[in-house]
Amino acid sequence: MVNWVKSAVLAIMMASDAATFTLNKISPRCRTPQLFATRERVDERVAENTDGQTEEKFNLMGYIMEKLPYVEAALSDSVKSDCPQSDSLCKSMEYSLMAGGKRVRPIIALAACEMFGGSMEDAMPIAVATEMIHTFSLIHDDLPAMDNDDMRRGKPTNHIVYGEDVAILAGDALLSSAFQLVAEKTPDTVSVERKLELIIRMGKACGPMGLAGGQVHDLECEGKNDVTLTDLRWIHHHKTAALLELAAVGGAIAGGATQAEVDALQKFAVDIGLAFQVADDILDVTQTSEELGKTAAKDLDSDKATFPKLMGLEESKLEAKRLSEEAKSALAMFGDRAKPLLAIADFIIERKN
Repeated sequence: MVNWVKSAVLAIMMASDAATFTLNKISPRCRTPQLFATRERVDERVAENTDGQTEEKFNLMGYIMEKLPYVEAALSDSVKSDCPQSDSLCKSMEYSLMAGGKRVRPIIALAACEMFGGSMEDAMPIAVATEMIHTFSLIHDDLPAMDNDDMRRGKPTNHIVYGEDVAILAGDALLSSAFQLVAEKTPDTVSVERKLELIIRMGKACGPMGLAGGQVHDLECEGKNDVTLTDLRWIHHHKTAALLELAAVGGAIAGGATQAEVDALQKFAVDIGLAFQVADDILDVTQTSEELGKTAAKDLDSDKATFPKLMGLEESKLEAKRLSEEAKSALAMFGDRAKPLLAIADFIIERKN
């Protein structure tokens, strides 16, 4: 049994009731208060079906609470130091990776894999790797040469605690370790061809047509008056949606999806990724720093192109809703199997941080 499974089993056994595993039963560094703050909205909403009967929506919080201990244990195991010389670097990696967060990407990867009959073990390496890449991007985004931010997830940013030099190397190490993790830890139930496809997609998600390209164009557009919605959508298709796409498509590939099914997940992820960014831009101008866990109005102060800036606040809210609905329509072919992903699509535009 791999280490993260052992750790997760121990965590669940320590809880008095695994079926009602609560925030207080997860170790402090693994808590994700942003997610738990939405429990009432996620769990208690109901919808009218075509017959006028009330139908309780999918229990997303219950689903997340079931998966979260395994995700957190696997993430923690991915940054363990193997020798004293690597202790300081691994502590810096762990500081940001285990700082909380919504864990949307790994949950999407697990849900996508299970939708095609795969197991949590099949998808966990790509789920963890995607979160490692996401964390690498946050560490580097916060650096003085980029967004120059001093708070992330309610804590001082990595370079404030460990220095710019170690923060850069921690981000580099998270990125490279993500590739190693998928290559070494993806089980043999996933074919070699599918493992290779996962690695190729990881590279694409990080490169010129992914995170790096999106970030560069974002920097190029700062302070300009002629930035268009086309520019903005390109930036966030590659900077934001790329990792959500990697999570969804990676999980589907690990679960044995066909090419047509992978294409549907890709469409879902691109739309939900853009919706995620529109929601982020809205929250940046409507929430406080304490509510967000990071500096509020930072994009406004940096004169970045944002959806509210180009579309207005109300139109941006409509755009987020439209993108979410388009994302969900891409999953219609999967019926009830898509319920977790459909619920995540709603959560993304309804969240408050």
